[in-house]
Order: sequence, then C-alpha cells, then structure tokens
Amino acid sequence: MGKPDRFRTARSLQAAALAAIALAVAGCRSEEAAPTPPVRTVRTITVEAPRETRDISFTGHIEAQDQAALSFRIGGRLAERSVGVGATVREGEIVARLDPENELNELRSARAALTAAQGLLRKAENQFERQSHLLERNVTTRADFEAAEQGRTAARAQVDAAQARVRSAQDIVGFTSLKADAPGVVTRIGAEPGEVVAPARMIVQLARREGRDAVFEVPADVVRALPPDARVHIALAGDPAVTATGRVREVAPQADPVTRTFRVRVGLAEPPQSFRLGTAVSGAIRSAETSAIAIPATALARQGQDSGVWVVDPTKFTVSLRKLEVISADPATALIGKGLVLGDIVVTAGVSQLKEGQQVRLAGTESR
Repeated sequence: MGKPDRFRTARSLQAAALAAIALAVAGCRSEEAAPTPPVRTVRTITVEAPRETRDISFTGHIEAQDQAALSFRIGGRLAERSVGVGATVREGEIVARLDPENELNELRSARAALTAAQGLLRKAENQFERQSHLLERNVTTRADFEAAEQGRTAARAQVDAAQARVRSAQDIVGFTSLKADAPGVVTRIGAEPGEVVAPARMIVQLARREGRDAVFEVPADVVRALPPDARVHIALAGDPAVTATGRVREVAPQADPVTRTFRVRVGLAEPPQSFRLGTAVSGAIRSAETSAIAIPATALARQGQDSGVWVVDPTKFTVSLRKLEVISADPATALIGKGLVLGDIVVTAGVSQLKEGQQVRLAGTESR
C-alpha cells in the first residue's frame, strides 16, 4: 500500500471519530434540552381548626318505627270493628269482620259441587270394576272397558277441581276476618261498622311495638350539616329532664312541597315509657359532634372510588395527592373527617391539571 493510501485511511478514521463525538454531544444536548413540567400557579387555602358552631336543635314528635295499614283482601260490608284508637292488640287478634253471608254461600255451593263430583266418581269406579271383571271373562269388548277407564279418570279430575274450589271458598271466608299481624297499638281508624269497604282500604292502622322514632321536619341547610349516623339528644317537650339518645336513621330524599323541609327519622335507643306515640319532643345535635374540617368542594380530586386533595409541600413547593374521609359534600363545601391536619396547604383550583410531585407557585392563600 502506498503512502497516499495510508493518509486517506487515517483521514477517514479521524472523520468517523469526529462524527461519533459530534453525535454523542448532540445526544447530551438533546437530553439536557428535554422539557420540564411547567410550574403551575394554583390557589390554595391553609387548614385551620374547625370553627366553633352552635348546637343544632329542632322540634318534632314520636312515631312508631314501623306502622302497618291493615285492610281486607276482599270488599264487603263492615259488620264489626272490635278495636279503637289507642287499643293494644296481640298478634293474630281479630280487629274487624266483614259480613260473610255471600262468601259462606259460595262455600256451601262449592261443597255441594264436591259431593256431586264424589258421587260421580264412585259411579265411574263401579263401572270400571264391572268392565274389568267382564273383560277378564271375555264377556265385554275392549272399547267398553277403555270407555269405563276414561270415565273414571274424568270423574277423578272433577273431584280434584271441586276440592280446589272448596279450598278457595274457605280462604275467601277466612278473608272476612281481619287479624293483626304483630303486637302493637292502634293509631288510626279508617272505617266504621255498616260501611261498604273496597279491597285494600285501610281499616286499622297499627303501630308495631318493635321500636320508636323521633320525627323532625328539618330545613335544608341543617340537613346538609348533619353528619352520617349523627347522634341526636332527645328531650320531652313538657319535661326536659326526661331524655333519650338516638341516631339519624332516615332522611327523606325529597323536600315537602309546602314547607320545603326534609323529614328526618331518628331511631331511639331504649326510650322511656313517657315517650308515647305523638308526644312532642325536642332534638339537639351538640356542636362538638358536628365539628369537621370544611374545605371548598372544588378542592376534591377523584381517583376511582376514592376522594383526595392536592397538598403543597411548603419547603419544596411540590404537590402530592392525599386520600380523605369525606363526611358530606355539596356544590360549595366538603366536610372532611380524616386526612387533613392543621397547617396543611390545600390546592382549591385546577386540581385536574396537577401531577404527583409537580412544582407549583402559590397565587395566594386564604384561611378557612
């Protein structure tokens, strides 16, 4: 190989090395030039101790936890009602009767039809027995024997149908007596003896003995402040020394169209004897039992079934998502039971645009 060839080879190797170095430098510059997440400006609040709130109080009355409207399954003339308002009844006790004459006539007719069908069955069975003996001696024909067999089958079917009609008629006669399905107290009467009542018309309203509720009509703003399963202190209106406690058991999903209030039922634990049905009572929820940290509802971030907030690190100014126990939330405010501590800086706007560890700039802070 000549000298010029060696020079060309050296120059080509040098060029290749320079190209490799240039590519490496360009790669480093591209890595250094990779965009960093933008610093987002956010609005925040600083978590402070819950504000002292006054006791929530309201008035109401005592009702039975379960009430049943007893009615007849058939229509007719009400012949007897043996109980009145305030009467105590036992399970299975008869509280009213219809005039059963028409139903008894139907039962008598069904029984007569059953007797006739049973007589036809005996006749058909005797005819079948005769044809069977005659066929064994080859005195009758196969057709006569089969006719007797079919007659016996039809007679048995008629007896079965007649027995079903008798059972149905007996049930209907039983429907003329109205019985209490559980022990309780009569709170309302829906018909008087002598009236002709339709099926399913309320005759007696029975308050069962299993439990007592305190029922209140509560404004919407108070309902929003009620924590789930809130404990309510109940006192007798005429004697505040007679008290009981209970838990919110049911809140009406719709407001009353006239008063625009919501019906709240509080289940009472071991109510005293003086808490009779209809008694006026007052209820109160102590402020210490309703205290919770309130934050704007816009601060809540959803991740599947969980709720959380973005909390700002005051030293690094980065955000992290923290899960919470949300007591209640409306379009304006969310009440937080667990998950926040005093001094936490919570993002209240733009929560859907944030990422874990993202750096932020505080646009301003508010105390809440």
